[in-house]
Amino acid sequence: MLDRLNQTMEHIEDHLDQVVDVAELARRAATSEYHLRRMFSALAGMPLSEYIRRRRLTVAGAAVLAGRESLLDIAVRYGYGSGEAFARAFRAMHGVGPGEARRTGTALVSQARLTFRLTVEGSSSMRYRVENRTAFTVVGLKTRVPLVHRGPNQAIIDFVRGIGTETRERLEKLSDQEPRGVVAVCDDLDPSRAEGTELDYYQGVITSAAAPEGMTALPVPAGTWAVFTTSGPVPGAIQELWRDVFTEWFPSNPYRSRPGPEILRTRMAPGGAEADAELWLPVERDTAAKR
Repeated sequence: MLDRLNQTMEHIEDHLDQVVDVAELARRAATSEYHLRRMFSALAGMPLSEYIRRRRLTVAGAAVLAGRESLLDIAVRYGYGSGEAFARAFRAMHGVGPGEARRTGTALVSQARLTFRLTVEGSSSMRYRVENRTAFTVVGLKTRVPLVHRGPNQAIIDFVRGIGTETRERLEKLSDQEPRGVVAVCDDLDPSRAEGTELDYYQGVITSAAAPEGMTALPVPAGTWAVFTTSGPVPGAIQELWRDVFTEWFPSNPYRSRPGPEILRTRMAPGGAEADAELWLPVERDTAAKR
């Protein structure tokens, strides 16, 4: 998998002055576009589109300082429809406009080329199981929240606090399938998974019952799920589990992510600082994987 990702990185470098087709990148990585975007974001710490943009502006910055081409020619070569659009993007990354950078020779920001390598730690293992599930329904309360990679998500905290005890008890009585009890469900995430992009967030249950008045139903088709468990401080342990799944488990196992909701069951320890958590992710066999 890492070899294929590095070949994909080479293809990006060779086409920075052209339209980079994500479908072609996924083909070279021998995976789906969906999984490539999610895998890259987890490994690189930024969305694939952001990496490509920053690499373009890095090499464009070198061309600006070299002074052999007009600024408009550089803008067009790296995919900007006008000098103004190029100047805005250039300033957003480098903190200075291209004209000023050329006149003053000021220092610019450089996005390094990414290369993926395997780091062997060997002392940790992940607890997981794989389940094939028939179709089911998530029933609960829904809101739209921003994605937060690290630290508390205040929008989720405020939403959960606003759910009354009576409503939560009604929800719990509807739960009749695993994972049991009230769960957190994330759906309709932006493919980039960039910090601040929005997603649908549910406090709900897995059930065969119809949604009561005032609640929302999310039908989930049959499919395969990878189920991971962890224990530790919240939210850090859960956020680290999600990261480790994509940086360690997927590259080591013949599965890839598929579209679908992510389900988290959390059981808080006394005091509320730590929890036992179970993370359900939709997956499918990676038929291109060579194991």
